[in-house]
Parts: sequence; C-alpha cells; structure tokens
Amino acid sequence: MTAEVLASPEVARVVVARALRGFADGLVSVLLATYLTALGLSPFQIGAVITGTLIGSAALTLGVGLSAHRLPLRSLLLIASGLMLATGLGFAAVTDFWLLLVVAVIGTLNPSGGDVSVFLPTEQAFLAGSVDAERRTHLYARYNLAGGLAAALGALASGAPEPLSRALGWEVRTTQRAGFMVYAAIAIAVALVYRGLPRDGGGTAGADPPPRQPLRESRRTVFELAALFSLDSAASGFVVQSLLVLWLHLRFDLSTGTTAGVFFAAGLLGGASQLLAGPLAARIGLIRTMVFTHLPANALLVVAAFAPRADLAIGLLLARALFSQMDVPARQAFVMAVVTPGERAAAASVTNVPRSLASATTPLLAGLLLARTDFGWPLVIAGSGKIAYDVLLLVLFRDVPAEIGGRRPGREPA
Repeated sequence: MTAEVLASPEVARVVVARALRGFADGLVSVLLATYLTALGLSPFQIGAVITGTLIGSAALTLGVGLSAHRLPLRSLLLIASGLMLATGLGFAAVTDFWLLLVVAVIGTLNPSGGDVSVFLPTEQAFLAGSVDAERRTHLYARYNLAGGLAAALGALASGAPEPLSRALGWEVRTTQRAGFMVYAAIAIAVALVYRGLPRDGGGTAGADPPPRQPLRESRRTVFELAALFSLDSAASGFVVQSLLVLWLHLRFDLSTGTTAGVFFAAGLLGGASQLLAGPLAARIGLIRTMVFTHLPANALLVVAAFAPRADLAIGLLLARALFSQMDVPARQAFVMAVVTPGERAAAASVTNVPRSLASATTPLLAGLLLARTDFGWPLVIAGSGKIAYDVLLLVLFRDVPAEIGGRRPGREPA
C-alpha cells in the first residue's frame, strides 16, 4: 500500500516537503517558549506571541485556500516557502516583544507541533486528487506520519542548545536563536523540493475545469464541519505544544532537554499510530474512527492535570499521544470526501481557518492561568472541550456516508 499511494513523483515531493516542515515545526514549537522566557518575556506575553502565530496562520491559510482554485499550486507553495524563510530570520534577529508579536502574526511559525499552516490547503487538495477514495485515508496517514516523525526529531533536536552552549561557552539564548536560523534554512530546502512540481499544477487536483467560485455546492456541509472543528481547536489552543512545555517547566521544573525527549517520544507515538487510521476507518467508518480514538486521548489529558509527579504527568501525556493523532487522516479524508473535487482546496482552507482562529483565542488565557498558578487548568479545560466536540461530531455526522459530493442526505446545495 505504501508504494502504491506514494507512486507519483509529485506526491512523493509533497510528502518530503511535509517532512522537512515537520522537523522545523517540531524544533521551534518546543524551543519557542524557553527561548522567549530567556528573552525575559512573561507567560502572558508568551501566550500573546503564540496567539499571534495562530492568528497569522489563519489569515494566510484562508487567503491561499480561496485563491487555490485559480492559481498554480507550485507558485502558492513557493511564496509560502519565502514567507517561512522570512519568519525564521525575523525570530532570530528580533528580541523586542512588540516586534516579535508582529513577526508572529505575519509569519508561518507553528507553535502546535502539528500542521496548522499556509501550506495545508493546497497540499491536502493535491493529495486528495492523486488517489481514489479508498486509498485517501492511507495516503493522508503517511503524509501525516512523515510530518509527525520529522516533528518528533525536531522536538528532540530542540534540546541541543543547552549542551551546545556549555560546550561553546555561549549564552543559552544565543544557541537557541540558532534554532530559528535552522528553521529559515529548512524553508530554502522546502522551496527547492516544491520547484520540482509541475508549473501548471493547480491547487485543486482533480478539478477540470476549475470552479468559478471557490466554495458553492458544499458550502453548508463545510460550514457545519468548520464550526465543530473550531470547538475542538479552541480547546486545543489551551495545550499547544509550546504551552505544555511551559506547564511542565513551571509545574515540575523540567529542563528543555527533558521536555525535548518527552515530545520526541510523543511525536513518534502519535505519528506511528496514524497508520492504524486507514484500516480502522475501513471497518467502522471515518467519523467513528475520529471519535472513538479521540475520546480516550482527551480523558487522559484531563487526568494528567492532576498528576502529583513529573513521571506520572509524562506517562499520561505519552499515553494520550497514542490516541490523539489517529483522527487526523480520517478527518482530512472525510472533508475531501464530502465536497466536490473542484472545492477541495477551499474546503480544506475553510475548515482549517476557523480551527486556527479558534485555537488563537485560547493560548493567551492559558498563559494568564499559568501566570497565576502552576496547576494544569489549561489541560482540564482543553480535555473537557474536546470531549464535547467528540460527542457532537458523532451525533451530527455519524450517518453521513462518504463520497456524497458535498451534500448532506436529504439536503439541496446551499
């Protein structure tokens, strides 16, 4: 199956680019909180910077998704790579809070360790048109696995600045700053990979001719899914990876090197578990795969907040990682299945942008909570909100079949 779903050279290029970006995101998502702390920023200010990155990602993702039906895929991805380069250079050069906030808003930095980015709509639409529906979940699982494993390696590499600073006799924040230069260098490598894509490759793979409007027939279904995904992401914003690093540091005084190892292991577990999504979805369906793997992950997150010792908290977070990412390829495949081919890029954008905006509203509150207490209130709130999302998703969409062309049963196009 692996050879089949990655047979196309263009598909392989997209997967390779996803892996490179995953390493960069994993590196900076763990490094970000400790680096900003070393610069003297408060937990509230760190939450504000993280919020800025999510707001910027949302705006960029929406713009790209709504333009992808008429602009070449290759051009969009090269422009995004250039912005990624500028973001890395900006974080490496700027130390003032307000300037950092500006760079965060207009840049591509991803504090979650997952893939919430401007690259997402075009890549997902391209991959959806590259294979048939039966293999789509398998392809997304491998696409996400490449990014997840690379992100785990990036998280592990984020622990390097501390021993490097001791070996060289430099300040830790100086070697941490080098991590953002690595992020910028990876942007160049990503651009070189994208240059091999067809010049006329459109962001709506499988759509011929392109639609006159980015989202028409599937609007109602997409908006309903976007609302549900927003609830999930608002809860996730309380526990983006950078904030979990901050909580572990404040609660248990864990070093950057230790947390790097923790999130390396979490990334491996989460990435590898996605390979089970395809077989599971074939047996019980996409929606049930999303819900029945997500619920235990969210329960473990709530329990982790009450852990009295670091080893117990880490164990619970790692157990959560076994389940927390299995819904991702199923969710991506479901969105691509219930819209028309020409609307896939817009659907990916419109379902991801509210997610980014919703997740951008809560890190600031999480930072404020952590500034007042080191108890894991962000984890409790996040887990409870995500459980509510799981229940609503199952109730509202459990009977919706795959490949219905953007229509809910018994409904006309909006």
